[in-house]
Amino acid sequence: MDKKMEQLFFAVLGGALAVKDKLESGSEEIKTWQEKSEENARAFFDELAERGEQERDQLKAMIRDILKDIVAELDLATKDDLAQLKKDLDK
Repeated sequence: MDKKMEQLFFAVLGGALAVKDKLESGSEEIKTWQEKSEENARAFFDELAERGEQERDQLKAMIRDILKDIVAELDLATKDDLAQLKKDLDK
């Protein structure tokens, strides 16, 4: 009976150690996957931020061009026109 208890104890101990090793290796895999996921998420958000800045710059340029066309079409005085007029009046 003692021999069987001893064998059972060692079998349970061996099983517990095998489960522990499996959990530790799984834990390392999970950590590695998590780190890669974080890196991918950061890269994705950085790419989105950069793309947003580019789109903003393009939108600003488009609005600026449209406003220049409107000012020219309405024949409004620009800063340069006013500066030239001031220069002419000072003479």
